[in-house]
Amino acid sequence: MDRNFALEFVRVTEAAALESARLMGRGDEKAADHEAVEAMRVMLNSIPFDGTVVIGEGERDEAPMLFIGEKVGKANGGPKLDLALDPLEGTSICANGGNNALSVIAIADQGNFLHAPDTYMEKIAVGPDAKGAIDLRATPTENLKNIAQAKKCNIEDLTVIILDRPRHTDLIAEVRKTGARIWLIGDGDVSAAIATCKVGGGVDVLMGSGGAPEGVIAAAALRCTGGDFQGRLVFRREDERVRARKMGITDLDRIYKIDELAKGNVMFCATGVTQGTFLNGVRFFRGGAMTHSVVMRSESGTIRYIEAEHHFDRKPRY
Repeated sequence: MDRNFALEFVRVTEAAALESARLMGRGDEKAADHEAVEAMRVMLNSIPFDGTVVIGEGERDEAPMLFIGEKVGKANGGPKLDLALDPLEGTSICANGGNNALSVIAIADQGNFLHAPDTYMEKIAVGPDAKGAIDLRATPTENLKNIAQAKKCNIEDLTVIILDRPRHTDLIAEVRKTGARIWLIGDGDVSAAIATCKVGGGVDVLMGSGGAPEGVIAAAALRCTGGDFQGRLVFRREDERVRARKMGITDLDRIYKIDELAKGNVMFCATGVTQGTFLNGVRFFRGGAMTHSVVMRSESGTIRYIEAEHHFDRKPRY
């Protein structure tokens, strides 16, 4: 996987962010997501590679664009790469004008991403200073004790980020008993997982369940930053179990470690759509806009932040 592809792919997330940000706060989730998908697809097909979407907008019958298994890229003898992507991570965030909506894409050599079905995943994520201290088989209390020990601090000093959902009532109650602080978020657990690796980001650990596809994307990002992640699929219905088996998953109760979700050399690109703790959102000015992106590579550990100025009289709508 050529390192020069990093800048090619950040143009993809920039395009998706620019288009979806136009609909920020307008209350239309489907329209915002549609604009991001269309822009990302156009830009992907301008890159000379043979790509397959393994984590996308859903299965073919449910997602007309960027569905699981869709082929993208110019090909032309280019490298065969797998993509895990979310054109608009946090559709409701963007539609409601909230914080931390992103356009994200992770890239790996063929066969190196878990083909996660569209179901839930129980997750735990930490930054590099707590790598190796997490275990989904342990209780939240035990994990917080181990994380605090690894970070050489008290549990009361930790901040746990959790999706604000009814299914997390017991988790929230247990975390509160430990004395740790809690940051409840409405959506966007990819950016929340990445925030655990940002120095001064104010987040120590992500806990709880969210989308399984987003779990794979988050694991790819944390591979690049040196963080740690574990995930276990959580099935709501029998048809989800059937779908998982069709996608090649035989052990439905398996706990996946970070390098089982995203193996080998991985790239990760993200562009902020709305203002966030990790990236700034798209900022429009007369005749153009500013975007704020990050590009990461697991092989080198390089993390590049890119601020770009776009002029619409020289740049097409996607």
